[in-house]
Amino acid sequence: MTASIRLVDSHCHLDYLHDPEASLALALEAGVSTVVVPAVSPENFDRVQTLAERHEAVFYLLGLHPCYVDRLKDDSLAILKARALAARDDPKFLGIGEIGLDHFVPDLNRDRMHSFFHAQLQLARDLDKPVVLHVRAAQDQVAAGLRRYGIRRGIAHAFNGSDVQAGRFIDLGLRLGFGGAATFARATRLQRLFRELPLEALVLETDSPDIAPAWLPKDQQNEPHQLRRIAQTLADQRGLSFMALAQATSQNAINALGLPHHPHQPQ
Repeated sequence: MTASIRLVDSHCHLDYLHDPEASLALALEAGVSTVVVPAVSPENFDRVQTLAERHEAVFYLLGLHPCYVDRLKDDSLAILKARALAARDDPKFLGIGEIGLDHFVPDLNRDRMHSFFHAQLQLARDLDKPVVLHVRAAQDQVAAGLRRYGIRRGIAHAFNGSDVQAGRFIDLGLRLGFGGAATFARATRLQRLFRELPLEALVLETDSPDIAPAWLPKDQQNEPHQLRRIAQTLADQRGLSFMALAQATSQNAINALGLPHHPHQPQ
């Protein structure tokens, strides 16, 4: 492995993988120096924090995922606020995520989803922390929430909006996450976005174990070591060298989330 490779996986549900420790070891060997692990509900707050405490390369966020809204309890927001306040000075705690809106999944309680989203934006503002956003079929509503609460740092993960919507998020100071979805031949619109958006607006992610890249068999889980091949594929699409894309997107993730400027470098 080339020692100078430094990739940041800006969105990885490491705690949901079959063997998080083995998956992380493979990622480090592949040149993924930093793995950002968002929470989705109070049930995995301890897991993401413990992984970050145990591994120099792992950082975590705390948040309530919009697709979990109907499973969350009435005290979930209070638990999140207490945990985030307790962690605010923890250098491994980056911000509030994974939060957002999902208008694609049918039958979710949208009023409750919007209420939780706005409460978490308020929390991020109160703590002066960035956000990591889940946005499906609700780009305009999420952007409006960011404007309302003055949120200027973070990542819109797995971005799949229009050129105009991308511009709104960029104007608000956010970066846009791209990963396995853009590796499929049919994903021409995503690929065009990745080619044409400003390089300083882009970050890379695997969303492991979700959003597997095109080459992964359906019976094989997506893992963070896939980020190396994803980066090479997207670099080719944009006409950049692998190293140029790796360096730019890693720096963008550092800027977006307040990561250390010298993340863990595998030996």
